[in-house]
Amino acid sequence: MKSIKVFYGAALALFSVSCSSPEMKTETSESDSEIRIMTLDPGHFHAGLIHKSMYPGVDSTIHVFAPEGPELKDYMNRLAGYNNRPESRTAWNIEVYTGADYLQKMIAQKPGNVMVVAGKNDQKIDYIRQAISNGIHVYADKPLVINSAGFKELVKAFGEAESKNLLVFDIMTERFEITTLLQKELSMIPEIFGVLEDGTPENPAITKESVHHFFKYVSGQPLIRPDWFFDTAIEGNGLVDVTTHLVDLVQWEAFPGQVLDTTDVVMGAAKLWSTPLTLEQFQGVTGQTEFPEFLKKDLKDGKLEVFGNGEMNYTLKGKHAKVSVIWAYQAPEGTADTHYSMMRGTKANLIIRQGKEENYKPALYVKLLGSDENELTKAVKESLQAKYPGIDLKKMPNGEFQVMVPDSYHNGHEAHFGQVTEKFLEYYKAGNMPDWEVPNMIVKYYTTTKAVEMARE
Repeated sequence: MKSIKVFYGAALALFSVSCSSPEMKTETSESDSEIRIMTLDPGHFHAGLIHKSMYPGVDSTIHVFAPEGPELKDYMNRLAGYNNRPESRTAWNIEVYTGADYLQKMIAQKPGNVMVVAGKNDQKIDYIRQAISNGIHVYADKPLVINSAGFKELVKAFGEAESKNLLVFDIMTERFEITTLLQKELSMIPEIFGVLEDGTPENPAITKESVHHFFKYVSGQPLIRPDWFFDTAIEGNGLVDVTTHLVDLVQWEAFPGQVLDTTDVVMGAAKLWSTPLTLEQFQGVTGQTEFPEFLKKDLKDGKLEVFGNGEMNYTLKGKHAKVSVIWAYQAPEGTADTHYSMMRGTKANLIIRQGKEENYKPALYVKLLGSDENELTKAVKESLQAKYPGIDLKKMPNGEFQVMVPDSYHNGHEAHFGQVTEKFLEYYKAGNMPDWEVPNMIVKYYTTTKAVEMARE
């Protein structure tokens, strides 16, 4: 059954999909806004997070095409929260079409010019190919693909997009985390960092590690994940999902502004392992009282084996990199997802830690190896302070230096969705992206899917 509802402001909170709803009109009114968003099948909460803010030049009406179900309701409720919060309210108007032919209806109606997609990762490349073939720009949550077959289709999609002057851009929020930004900035100052070491498999030049949790709070509410999130055939495993962010950061920091090629990547080793979930834990994060039939293939001794953990060692243009992602059920009280990063230079090591000593907030440290302390002070207080007012330097008891960052820069993961959306809009209005963005996206997904191939050998 197909249905449509239109919601304005507070009325969003009353959302429910009704079979008695009228059909979507066969014609849609034209908007004066330059950018009109169509959200397709918002199965992941990231689809809602980009709407935590409103943007100049973006039409206030979002056209949603999706199947009925709890994921759509969660998306609608999330936007209702943004529209009705006490401060910094948004004013999104939502037009929803539901029905099994939601993709075909979006293509036929095409009320917008940008497709936003965040949901089932195994289907995402099909959505992208359809959008590009029909003249629609793509703004998509990671990962765009989760296997080698998908990667081949992605390369074709980028080629077709280029011929039609369309953008395909993935949502790389971690580029906007302040300690990562400062780590990159310092690595580009030869007087401080020197040059990036070549490294070895045992002691890589660049290391990225993150720990994530299935149960967490988003926008102040417990996150309810769909059951398919725990099927790695749909969501992707530990080498192609969150790992996408880390591989992106390796490229973005180690070779800033450089065009990379798949021939620059040599995969050395890759592995996958599981996090077992009890039925009680599964219920806590999905709300379901039993494991669905399609997940029973992954049950072992009554627990669900989720292969969300992955590690890869590879070289990029001769520089050794190690990337790993670990999933636990829930973070200990007072903690959260964590990130560790090390860039080893000939004159200094740049280290991001996010442990107990940092109160689980990312902090950047500089360990000098051959550079002068005065040069570091000069770089931070003269060069970086001009760009990031308020940052400072503190010498630690172990001889390292911590880059002190005002709390105002730690705006949190959710805020990064607004920042990366602003970057996409900047590219859209310019009519193109930097020459390295698309080639490096291709290299990124080549790396992740190549790691899966190796792990399965």
